[in-house]
Amino acid sequence: MSDRLPWLTARPIAHRGLHDGNRAVWENTLSAFSGAVEKNYAIECDVLISKDGVPMVLHDADLRRLTGTEGKVCEKTSTQLRKLHVGGAGDHIPTFGEMLELVKGRVPLVIELKGDPGHDSDLVKAVASELKGYKGHAALMSFDHHLLRQCAAGAPGIPLGLTAEGMRDQDIEDHFSMLAHNIQFVSYYIHHMPNRFTSFVREKLHMPLITWTIREETALAKTYAVADQATFEGFLPA
Repeated sequence: MSDRLPWLTARPIAHRGLHDGNRAVWENTLSAFSGAVEKNYAIECDVLISKDGVPMVLHDADLRRLTGTEGKVCEKTSTQLRKLHVGGAGDHIPTFGEMLELVKGRVPLVIELKGDPGHDSDLVKAVASELKGYKGHAALMSFDHHLLRQCAAGAPGIPLGLTAEGMRDQDIEDHFSMLAHNIQFVSYYIHHMPNRFTSFVREKLHMPLITWTIREETALAKTYAVADQATFEGFLPA
C-alpha cells in the first residue's frame, strides 16, 4: 500500500454518497452525503457547472434521468437547478458549497470533475475557489484529460487523480500520457484490472490506486488484492 495521501485510502469511499440505488435516498444528494458521514465513509461525488458559473453536485449533464426535467445543467442557473428535486424525493440538486458546508471536513472528499465540452471552461477554477479555506481532506479527479490539464494552474495544491478504464493498448497509452500532468492517484474500473498501467503506478510509482465501482464482496476482495481502496455502492463494506 502506498504511504502517499494516506487519508485517501484509509476507508472505503461511498460512490455518489451513501445512497440506496435511487429508491428513497438518491445519489449525489445531501441525504446521501449525510449517510456517508454517519457511517464514517469517505465520499465520492460528481460536479458540473451551471449557466452562472456555480459548481453543482450532479452526475449527468442532462437533467432528465435524475430530475425528470428537460434541459442541461449548463443551460440553467444555480437558482433554477436548486429548485429541481432529485428523483421526485425531498432532496434538491445541491451546490458544491452546500455539500462542503454539510460535510465540514468530517470525512474525505473525492470530487470527480465532469466534462461538458464547450461549457466547462470555468469548472476547475470554480471548484478550486470553493475549496479555498475548506477544513478537510479533498482531492479532484476526472476522466476528462482537458480538465486535468487545467488543474496545475486552476487548482494548484489540490491532490489530482485520473479516473480511467480500458485494457486496449491505446487506452493504456493514453493513461500513461497523463502521468506528465501531476497525477497523484488513479481511480480505475475494477473489471479492467490488473493491467500494465495500474501495476506500474502502484508498484513502480507507489501511487495510491482506488477502484470503481464495487457492488459486492467478491469485487471488494479483488480490490484489496490489486489496489489500495474501493469506491463502493449497494452494500456496506466493513
